[in-house]
Amino acid sequence: MKHIVCHSGGHSSALTAIEVVRRFGKENVILVNHDVLLEDADVKRFKQEVADFLELPITYANMQGSDTMNQFDVVIKAEAFKVGDGQILCTNRMKTEPFMRYLKENHAEKDCVVYYGFDATGHEMLRVQRRSSIMGSMGYKTDYPIALWQERTIKDVREVGIEPPLLYSKFKHANCIGCLKAGKQHWYIVYCEYPQIWQEAKRAEEQIGYSLFKDTYLVDLEPKFEAMKQANVPATEHIQSQTFWKNARQAMKESLFTLPVIDAEQLPCECTT
Repeated sequence: MKHIVCHSGGHSSALTAIEVVRRFGKENVILVNHDVLLEDADVKRFKQEVADFLELPITYANMQGSDTMNQFDVVIKAEAFKVGDGQILCTNRMKTEPFMRYLKENHAEKDCVVYYGFDATGHEMLRVQRRSSIMGSMGYKTDYPIALWQERTIKDVREVGIEPPLLYSKFKHANCIGCLKAGKQHWYIVYCEYPQIWQEAKRAEEQIGYSLFKDTYLVDLEPKFEAMKQANVPATEHIQSQTFWKNARQAMKESLFTLPVIDAEQLPCECTT
């Protein structure tokens, strides 16, 4: 039996990898990752340090062209942000499809278990149910150590001398910078700190002819975000969304602009975090 850990570069997936190796032995564990062009360099550092600690290689299940195409190139080529069922297309093309192809080519359903780093919070348990159903319909077993295992051996990677990705200082998740699933609070950080990625996202909206959001384009958010930046609104996801936008209105004296509609909480990519 092979134990396949979706090793995303996030903290929860690292804890998952450590728990699975400690329970089943490193000789039975495979760390699977997708190399993403606009992944933060410190996330790459983190996932390699975890692999080195476990004395395991990282097995990459990459889409063709992953070394030259970022998420914006992918959606521009497809001329869409979403696939038919509403899933963000970059997740499907860059992660889900290559991962399922890797499983089909390398592992019989009855001979492996796939592990995800979802935790026991409310929306994460919904993800556990959804992922279990999807993978189960294809014949694959799944498990979720952080959410479901009663006996845990580690709560924080610092316990083994590894520092989590610096990206967590600003973002809730260690996803791609410029995540196409993220809300406007995430994109305010991108506007403030990653101007080149902001321009790439605007290019994608212009070429596809659709916006990332239901109610506005990035180009229309620019003057609002610039006013927020000038008003010293902190670029962070570590302020609850409702409070963040309330504080932004107060900082801008509420009269300069109508601020963006608050987004529902965004979730990390299904296949790896």
